[in-house]
Amino acid sequence: SKSYRLSSAPGRENFRTRDQLLVSGELNGELIHIIVAHWPSRSGGESRSRPLRIAAADLGRHIIDSIQKVSPDAKIIYMGDLNDNPDNISITEHMRAVPEVKNIKKDELYNPFYSLYKKGIGSLAWRDTWSLFDMHLLSKSLTGDDFSTYKLYKASVFNKPFLQQQSGRFKGYPLRTFAGGQFLGGYSDHFPTYVILVRDMKQI
Repeated sequence: SKSYRLSSAPGRENFRTRDQLLVSGELNGELIHIIVAHWPSRSGGESRSRPLRIAAADLGRHIIDSIQKVSPDAKIIYMGDLNDNPDNISITEHMRAVPEVKNIKKDELYNPFYSLYKKGIGSLAWRDTWSLFDMHLLSKSLTGDDFSTYKLYKASVFNKPFLQQQSGRFKGYPLRTFAGGQFLGGYSDHFPTYVILVRDMKQI
């Protein structure tokens, strides 16, 4: 494991935010690299805070490039609350995460959550608008239909009813633990997201 710190951003010297954590290990004998990140928030407005998330994306891309320089076919999952949507430039341009798996290049990532977002599915809501900040971005080696090694099978937002507000103005929103100083007994203001990787059982 290794922790990477983002210490500066355009116009923000000595900037501090959450580290990005790289963990590498074996999943049934296959080497997998997982990078967990929580990018800077949209506090102060999306546009004003955008450079901070772009800086976080550039750091994430640097980590991925470093891995792929040594192992071009490395299996990498970049995941976390990125505080941006799948179509924001931090994701599409700086992380080089594409919405279509067809013809994906080795130095690109596949974002399986893009299509969900375009269907109106989100992991959090604000003023009746859904966003999908919580994503998993996958390297090309985790895509395709050769399941002799682990490949992506499915990506989803886990938004079961027990995680949702059941009544009132915010019906259908994630059920928070606290809201307005009141204990609601919920889980989070975000729904969890996940990916399923599958492999031919004969290979295990």
